[in-house]
Amino acid sequence: MPDNRPVYLRLRDEIAAAIIDGRYPEGGALPSVRAFAAEQGANPLTVAKAYQQFQTDGLIRVQRGVGMFVREGAADQLRQSERSQFLEREWPQIRDRMNRLGIDPADVLDHA
Repeated sequence: MPDNRPVYLRLRDEIAAAIIDGRYPEGGALPSVRAFAAEQGANPLTVAKAYQQFQTDGLIRVQRGVGMFVREGAADQLRQSERSQFLEREWPQIRDRMNRLGIDPADVLDHA
């Protein structure tokens, strides 16, 4: 299924996953906007928009002239937010599709 969301939201999700997974640890620096943009093949302004959302949400702090850093507790906050979003938005669609296809939850566990 193609992801039709704006690029900055897809980048935001990728950064959130990296924070949750510990690839960007709490207290650690995020890549610079330019470095992350080059790595992702994205426009630096798009990356800056994704980073701005993390700053607005209080998940990163900016040290002028030094960089952006993941705040303590950011991984837990993101995990809780992502979990709620999954259960409220994604799971109902998955559950409905499973029902349409006659897939029992136990069948899914057998393929895990």
